[in-house]
Amino acid sequence: NFIIGYPKGCFMKLLIILFLSVSVLFSNEYYSKVAPYEIRELSSNVSGIVVFSDEDMLGKVLSSKPFIQVDNELDVQELADVEKKIIILNDSVTINRNILSNLKKIIEKKKQNYEAIKNLKVKSKVQKDTEFYALVSSQNLMLSTQKEINSLNAQIADLQLRDAQLNKSINDKSISAKGLTLYSLAVKEGQVVNIATPLAKVADVSKALLTIYLDAKDVTNIKDKIIYINGKKTEYKISRLLHIADSKSISKYEAQIIIKPPKIFSQLVKIELKNKDEK
Repeated sequence: NFIIGYPKGCFMKLLIILFLSVSVLFSNEYYSKVAPYEIRELSSNVSGIVVFSDEDMLGKVLSSKPFIQVDNELDVQELADVEKKIIILNDSVTINRNILSNLKKIIEKKKQNYEAIKNLKVKSKVQKDTEFYALVSSQNLMLSTQKEINSLNAQIADLQLRDAQLNKSINDKSISAKGLTLYSLAVKEGQVVNIATPLAKVADVSKALLTIYLDAKDVTNIKDKIIYINGKKTEYKISRLLHIADSKSISKYEAQIIIKPPKIFSQLVKIELKNKDEK
């Protein structure tokens, strides 16, 4: 129960005090892996067969050209048919509107004729009724034409919705991420994907991110701290700070520093937070 002349309990207390002293001394030193500014996971919005998956682009910056293509042949064919139908229906609406315009002129003329004879005693009841029926018939034809126009417009609206759906489906089946780096591919040519199937991960490497978990004492006046990385003074500041303690690192507060991108990511760096009067 004795270690080098000290009771075992006293020795343990000394170790704890020594550990706490070291922790206090070096508590403003942190280590972080240099990570891409953002890593996004791309998932499928559609179902279909993958007809192209460009593995050659792994680790490279992507252009606007798709690096994953899901089969869209039927969508393209249907879209062409829908666009033709919309053109035909629009032409029909134009024709019916011209008919409607002519009918309105005819009705106006027939209305004048009927008004001119309806009170004349020299005109028989048969003649007056004939003019009236001709007027009503033209009015009914005008209403029927207007009804046809409304029906055509409803069909056009349905087709325009389908057109938008097909365009979105075609667009969603061509996966691109201009300016981002292809981090990983989750699908291969010939694979069937469904909605929410993971497709790839892409990374924004235009900037880099350091994540550290601060002690409570370092959170105070954090904006005034000078940040040293691998012993070198920098102009960087804490970019983001979570003022709620981390759920895993108890009593620690997550902070992030946005820095310029390195040539090689994932390296471990030492981060020191110092006051202005410290060297």
